[in-house]
Amino acid sequence: MQIKPIKTAEDNRAALARVEQLWDAEPNTQEGDELEVLATLIEAFEEANYPIAPPDPIEAIKFRMEQQGLEDKDLVPFLGQRSRVTEVLNRQRRLSITMIRKLHDGLRIPLDSLVKEYQLVK
Repeated sequence: MQIKPIKTAEDNRAALARVEQLWDAEPNTQEGDELEVLATLIEAFEEANYPIAPPDPIEAIKFRMEQQGLEDKDLVPFLGQRSRVTEVLNRQRRLSITMIRKLHDGLRIPLDSLVKEYQLVK
């Protein structure tokens, strides 16, 4: 096992190719250890070089609704009356701090997604 730091996109491609070769390696073997180390190095390189920004708040809410099979009416406990839910989802009203807290606590939507700035539709 000869592992080196991943510093370039080419290094990353080579590491990914090696991971593909090792994919079925048994844990606690030399190949399994190599796979584990390469996966850690690849993850660190990709997080540093290809960061994924959190979605805007409305997209995060809609995604969670889709994941949990929720409808607009299911957001009333988090956002208030049905008309307010519609305004928020249509980007006509901003989320309040109270709404953000309720969405985070109740639906487990990450705070970094909920507090991100987004455009209102006028």
